[in-house]
Amino acid sequence: MRQNSVYTKEAPEPIGPYSQAVEANGFIFTSGQIAINPETGQLLSGSAAEQTRLVIQNLKAVLESAGSGLNNVIKTTIFLKDMHDFGTVNEVYAEFFGEGLPARSTVEVSRLPKNVLVEIDCIAIKR
Repeated sequence: MRQNSVYTKEAPEPIGPYSQAVEANGFIFTSGQIAINPETGQLLSGSAAEQTRLVIQNLKAVLESAGSGLNNVIKTTIFLKDMHDFGTVNEVYAEFFGEGLPARSTVEVSRLPKNVLVEIDCIAIKR
C-alpha cells in the first residue's frame, strides 16, 4: 500500500505523534481536528457551534492540502463532550456539507483533547 503523510500550516500543528492526515490508495484519512486556531496555536474556548465551525475549517485546510475538499468527504466521525450539543453541531455541519452529505457517526465521549467540546475526523477521496 502506498501512503503519504499530509501537512499544512493552514491547520493546527498536531498535538501528538501523528500526521494531520494520511493519503493512501486515493483516500485521505484525517486525524481528528479540534478547535485550535492555526494562526495563533490558541484553543478556541467558545460554544459548540463556534468550535464546530473552526474544526470543519481546519479539516477543509487539511483536505485541500491533500488535493481533496469537503465535497469529497465520504465519512465523518464526530466526538462530542455532551450529546446535548448534537442539534447545534448539526446546524453548523449542514452549513459546510450541504447536499452531498457523507456517512457519519456521532458519539458522546467523557473527555476530548484539551477539554474541547467537539472533535471531528473524516475520510475523503482524492479529486
